[in-house]
Amino acid sequence: MERTPSQGLLPRLPGHAWLILCGDAVSAVGAGLTLPFLLVYLHDVRGVELGPAGLVLSAIAIAGLAGAPVGGLLADLLGPRRPAAAGLVLAAAGTAGMIGVRSAWEGALWAALYGFGVALAEPCFQSLLSTSVRPARRSQVFAVRHALLNVGLSAGSLLAAFLVDLSSARTFVTIYVVDAGTFLTFAVLIAGTPGRGRAAPGHGARQDRGARARDSPTGGAGGGYRAILADRLLLRICVSVAVVFVCGYGQYYSAYPVFAIRSGGLDAAALQLTFLANTCTVVLTQLFVLRLVTGRRRTRAFALSAALMALAWLTVVGAAHLGGGPAAVAMFMTAMVLFAAGETLMAPSVPAIVNDLASDDNRGRYNGAYSFAQTLGYIVGPAVAGAMVGSGRGALLFLVLALTLGLVALQATRLDRLLAPAANVIGAGQADAADTDAEHAGHGA
Repeated sequence: MERTPSQGLLPRLPGHAWLILCGDAVSAVGAGLTLPFLLVYLHDVRGVELGPAGLVLSAIAIAGLAGAPVGGLLADLLGPRRPAAAGLVLAAAGTAGMIGVRSAWEGALWAALYGFGVALAEPCFQSLLSTSVRPARRSQVFAVRHALLNVGLSAGSLLAAFLVDLSSARTFVTIYVVDAGTFLTFAVLIAGTPGRGRAAPGHGARQDRGARARDSPTGGAGGGYRAILADRLLLRICVSVAVVFVCGYGQYYSAYPVFAIRSGGLDAAALQLTFLANTCTVVLTQLFVLRLVTGRRRTRAFALSAALMALAWLTVVGAAHLGGGPAAVAMFMTAMVLFAAGETLMAPSVPAIVNDLASDDNRGRYNGAYSFAQTLGYIVGPAVAGAMVGSGRGALLFLVLALTLGLVALQATRLDRLLAPAANVIGAGQADAADTDAEHAGHGA
C-alpha cells in the first residue's frame, strides 16, 4: 500500500523542488566555509584594522536592504529564475573578489556586491519554492529548506576548521574559490529548473476573499511596492517579522555571545557548545516538529516561535547568575535549544503565510518585502546589542527582548481572524499520493 505524503517523516516534494533545495544547501556549505572567517581573514591575513573590517561586514547587510526589494520586483517582471541566477552570479563575483582584497574599501566593495547578490536571489528562491508545490505543502517545503540550510552551514564550518590555516593565505584563497563555485553551481541549477513559476491551484489566504481587492491592490506584475505595502495584513506580518529578527535572530551572533562570556562566565569552547546545541536541535528536530504541527494553525506556530525565543532569553539571564561552571553551560545550552525550537516553528509558518497572501502577479514583491524585514532586523539588532551590552546593561537588554517577543506572540495569535482557515494550516494532512503525482506532472512540464 502506498503511503500518503503525511505518513512519512520526509515530505514528498516534486523533483524540481528538491533540486532547488539541494542547490540552496550546497551554496550554504560555501557560506559556512567563508563567513565565520571573514573578519579573521581581513584582519590577520590582509592586515585590515578591526574597525574598518567590521564595516566590511556591515556592507553585506546594508547592500541586502537594496537587493531584497529589487529581487522581488525583478521576480515579478521577469519570473524568478533569471533574477535568482543573476543574484547568485553576483554573489559568486563578490566572493571571488575577496581573494585580492588589500584594503577596507576594496573589502566593502566586494562584500556589498556579495550581499546584494544574495539578497537579490532570496525572494526569487522563496517564490520558486512556493510555486513548486501546492499551497497545502508550502509549510513543508520551507521547513525542509530551513533544515537543509543549517546542515549546509554546519558542514561548511566543519570543513573550514580542517582547511583553514591562519598562517597561510593560500588556504583562504581555496575556501573563497570553493564558495564562489557553489554559487555558480546553484546558478546553473536554478537556470535549468523546470516549471512555469506559477502557483498551483489552491485556497485563498484571507477570510474575506473580497478583501484582496479592497486592502491589497496588486498593481500587476509591472507595479512597484506602494500597492504591496497597502496590504495591511502583509504589513503587520512584516513588522512582526522585523521585530522577531531584531530581538531574536539579530541577537544570536551579537549580544548573546558577548553576554554569555562577559556576564555568564563562559569561555570560547563552552560558547561553541551552546551554538552546537542550537544547530543540532534544528537539524535533528525540524522535520519532527513539522510532523507534530501538521494540521495546526500557522499563526499559532508563529506565536509559539516568538514565545520560545522569549523564554530562551529569560533562560540566558538566569544562566548568567550562575557564575560559570558546568551548571551555567548546561543552562546556556538549554537556552539555545529553546531558541532552536522557536526557529523550527517559524520556518513552516510565516513564509507560507506570505506566499498564500500573494498572487502570481506580485509574489516576488511579497517575498521581497518579507526578506527586507528580515534583513532590517539583522542590521538593527546588533546595533541595539552593542549599545546595551557595551554599557553593562546586558541583563536588562535580554529582559526587554523577551518582553517584546512576548508581545509579538500575542500579536501573532490575533492574525487568526484575518486568515482563511484553509490557508492557516501547516502541512498537507488531507493531501494524498495522487495529489503529489499531480504536482510532479503539473510542475515538471
